[in-house]
Amino acid sequence: MENLKIKNQTFEEIKHIDEKGVEFWYARELQIVLDYKEWRKFENVINKAKESCKNSGISTFEHFVGTDKLSKRANNAEVVIKDYKLSRYACYLIAQNGDSRKKVIALAQTYFAVQTRKQEITEKEYSMLTEDEKRFYQRDLTRKGNYSLNQTAKKAGVKNFDKFHNAGYKGLYNGETADDIAKRKGLRYREDILDNMGSDELIANLFRISQTEQR
Repeated sequence: MENLKIKNQTFEEIKHIDEKGVEFWYARELQIVLDYKEWRKFENVINKAKESCKNSGISTFEHFVGTDKLSKRANNAEVVIKDYKLSRYACYLIAQNGDSRKKVIALAQTYFAVQTRKQEITEKEYSMLTEDEKRFYQRDLTRKGNYSLNQTAKKAGVKNFDKFHNAGYKGLYNGETADDIAKRKGLRYREDILDNMGSDELIANLFRISQTEQR
């Protein structure tokens, strides 16, 4: 838990707030925290994250805002380098598409997912739960989140809820629909896929739900 605390502080420390009070992260700073030595490789991860965002039906321009910076070289010469202003959702997608062998990637996934929705118990209390308890707790949150999302979507004029929810699943699961996920998990007809997920997977879906509701 100490490593998680240190990394959480790091992610929090590189957070910026714009003039409208909106939080964002610079890609160049996130690259360092996520232990990517080369911008070229990290930008490949960003491009995969942008594709996931697009597959969710969400505009990449709102979450991955291109910006140029001046950077000094060893001879004091200044060159223009590419950067991005990233939303929390963009950072989460980058973590989802990052190198899973890096421990910091898993920490980033947890940080950017859990922090998007106010938790009803403290982080310390959550850390003391068993895996089954965490799963039941996250399942309850996703159930509440889905109900709230459905109410919001209904007010926004959504008619086809299967298509609506599948758009979210496709963005999170590389194009898979709810039926595809159920088949991959070997579930029976009408068996709820959310009832057959571990706590980490439920956290990812809770993040998807909250971001969709904000949209």
